[in-house]
Amino acid sequence: MTRAMVLSDPPLLDHYGALSCHSTQCDEPQSRLIMEECQLPLIDLSGLSSRDELVRQACAAAIYRASSEWGFFQVVNHGINPQLVGKMRSEQVKLFQTPFEKKAACGLLNNSYRWGSPRATCPKQFSWSEAFHVPLTKVSDEACYGEFTSLREVMTEFAAAMSKLARLLAGILTENLGHGKEVFDNICDQSTCFLRLNHYPACPISAEISGLVPHTDSDFLTILCQDQVGGLQLMKDSKWVTVKPNQDALIVNIGDLFQAWSNDVYKSVEHKVVTNAKMERYSMAYFLCPSYDSSIGSFTEPSIYRKFTFREYRDQVQEDVRKTGYKVGLPRFLLKGT
Repeated sequence: MTRAMVLSDPPLLDHYGALSCHSTQCDEPQSRLIMEECQLPLIDLSGLSSRDELVRQACAAAIYRASSEWGFFQVVNHGINPQLVGKMRSEQVKLFQTPFEKKAACGLLNNSYRWGSPRATCPKQFSWSEAFHVPLTKVSDEACYGEFTSLREVMTEFAAAMSKLARLLAGILTENLGHGKEVFDNICDQSTCFLRLNHYPACPISAEISGLVPHTDSDFLTILCQDQVGGLQLMKDSKWVTVKPNQDALIVNIGDLFQAWSNDVYKSVEHKVVTNAKMERYSMAYFLCPSYDSSIGSFTEPSIYRKFTFREYRDQVQEDVRKTGYKVGLPRFLLKGT
């Protein structure tokens, strides 16, 4: 074991090693197959502002189709300035280069620093990554940044741009279900929408470790801005496929709440991040969530899921993870007989 591995920052190796010493049935090895590389549906959002009604309709239809067939798609000409993305990436790298002890103890970004998988009971449940998971209400809070003063201005602008894009896409998807775009203005709350900064350090010890374990997102939709290292995989036709990075595109994926609300018209698809032995990876994700007391009910009858609030859903997910190490998600809310 090399000195660099022992001194990993954050101390992922120590945590993973402790889990490996207590092997259970969930630790059965899974050989990493060479995954098929896929090109996600690529949608040019400039079509939404076209003067040609047919072009606008075709763009919206492409969003509906990708959301129901893939649960994932890419967007270009999305309105977020590439220079802003570059500045945000630069600030993100500086943030994560801060020594672990400082990141973990100094209360940065609303004390939102997380690393590894605290509730993991075996290596299969462990994520080789670190992140800041920041509610939008805290993004502009000067007290959250400490010495990282240049991060605040960039992050505030970036969060606002991602929020605007998320609401645009959610509105389009909602209109397809027969609702008005204003629905999200009424139920989405800055206190429950998040911006998450992710860092996946190089992991030279095992190709079997996940950068982020398989999961679905517990929101309406997620917008992801990733670098060119790659590593995102999603479940398509009952097999894992690797998403080819596109430096000009943002990735959008449907969350559990939109699947339930659409009565399974839109699909919340399981996805994960694999590790890289030599290269670190960075990404930034925006999560569009409703207020905790918002009721999530299917837009049409007969409904597949019983009605539930976002708070109820989050509490159930957290309870399942606490008890089993895994998220169960929407199957918990299926009506009997569906």
